[in-house]
Amino acid sequence: MKKFKLTTKSLVIIKTTNMKKSLLSILGITICMVTFAQGPGHQPKHIKDHPKVNQVNSRIDNQEKRITQERKEGDLTKAQAQQDRKNLSTINQEKKDMRKMDNGHLTNKDQKALNQQLNQNSKKIGQ
Repeated sequence: MKKFKLTTKSLVIIKTTNMKKSLLSILGITICMVTFAQGPGHQPKHIKDHPKVNQVNSRIDNQEKRITQERKEGDLTKAQAQQDRKNLSTINQEKKDMRKMDNGHLTNKDQKALNQQLNQNSKKIGQ
């Protein structure tokens, strides 16, 4: 069994390596937080043979634009805008899950549920 002698140089290398790992971890977490705080992004509105999906996508886009506009005008704080975008992302993910269950389509029931959630979210924007 080899014995290692810890020198000042080896301690500096260990500390530097640990600092690099910590900085990379912090950077990774920050990137994830910024990515999730941005909301669902632009939704396609003209998917052929998917009028219900197009209608819901249009509403999601509209609310995203409202959040951006109200944030620019100072009517929303950064935290409020992030929360509103998080709500939109949740609704968008639910839409994606619903579509997976019905071969890419939304049922009438799915569309109604999503529109109700979008109505609630719309009322919260700017409050």
